Amino acid sequence: MPDARDPVADLKQIAYLLERAREPSFRVKAFRNAADVVEDLGPDEVAARVEAGTIGKVKGIGKTTALCVTESVRGEEPEYLRRLEAAQASENDPADDATAAIRQALRGDCHLHSDWSDGGSPIPEMAAAARRLGHEYMVLTDHSPSLTVANGLSAERLEKQLDVIAGLNEGYANDGETPFRILTGIEVNINDDGTLDQKPALLARLDLVVASVHGKLRMPSDEMTPRMVAAIANPNTDVLGHCTGRLVTGERGTRPESEFDADIVFAACEAFGVAVEINSRPERLDPPTRLLRQAVEAGCLVSIDTDAHAPGQLEWQGNGCERAARCEVPVGSIVDTWTADDLLAWTADHDHRPA
Repeated sequence: MPDARDPVADLKQIAYLLERAREPSFRVKAFRNAADVVEDLGPDEVAARVEAGTIGKVKGIGKTTALCVTESVRGEEPEYLRRLEAAQASENDPADDATAAIRQALRGDCHLHSDWSDGGSPIPEMAAAARRLGHEYMVLTDHSPSLTVANGLSAERLEKQLDVIAGLNEGYANDGETPFRILTGIEVNINDDGTLDQKPALLARLDLVVASVHGKLRMPSDEMTPRMVAAIANPNTDVLGHCTGRLVTGERGTRPESEFDADIVFAACEAFGVAVEINSRPERLDPPTRLLRQAVEAGCLVSIDTDAHAPGQLEWQGNGCERAARCEVPVGSIVDTWTADDLLAWTADHDHRPA
């Protein structure tokens, strides 16, 4: 009989692949919960229950997860895991050489969420996934306070998060593995008047700020344009997030693009050194191709981000790379191809631009 595999690792990998495939959250949670139950039981009890055929009677382990645990304990790669890996293998391959070159150049991800706001996983799990992907850093950008539906961070909670990140970074610096850093950040909401939804002094302490419109997306162009430009001109803004707010597919349905004068908005981004985000979420793919080409022609910097809310979604960056390649975005203008030190030098200089 072959040596047993690690059923906890197999269950967690299945959950990760389900996240990447945008499967329903209840399915992901079933495998994550089963992994926690199996870990708590310990390998000896799990092996005994598999041998007795009672592993499926344990609370938190269903028919499918029990089969996966059984196969794993018997030294077999679970069939469920094998099918997911086979289905996603071709999807994860770069479509062409230009896309592959951009993906190879990426060093980090500048927009992602944890369970401190509306993400589904703790900060260390997001960091571990980013590290496995070869990232040198990730920027944690949980939501700001006015986005209550997303459990946005008050100033007090954000300050606590900064302390947590400092502790995690100290551990990464001393663990003897490949260097990795969590950079501090926020996805701050752009208020109706163009101000940012967090205390300016606290925003100034962060490594990177993504500013996004989340409310009143149907505002007329003659109101939305100055709203966005005011946020872009704010000395704390580093990245303009999902600029049109569109949804092209997904559980939330579709949503049209916000209307704004792209010439003015992208000229402001170029003038104030604010990167235009290529949002890699499959339901967003924002900005649309025509606007991304316009941003490139305007000389804007670009940030290819996942806007991930779970570890498996960190692999969506390939979507953004493919779109960047199609629109001929210069690799040197993509801020998450820069080292962490270069990125921080840019955001620090950026804080001193005239408002």
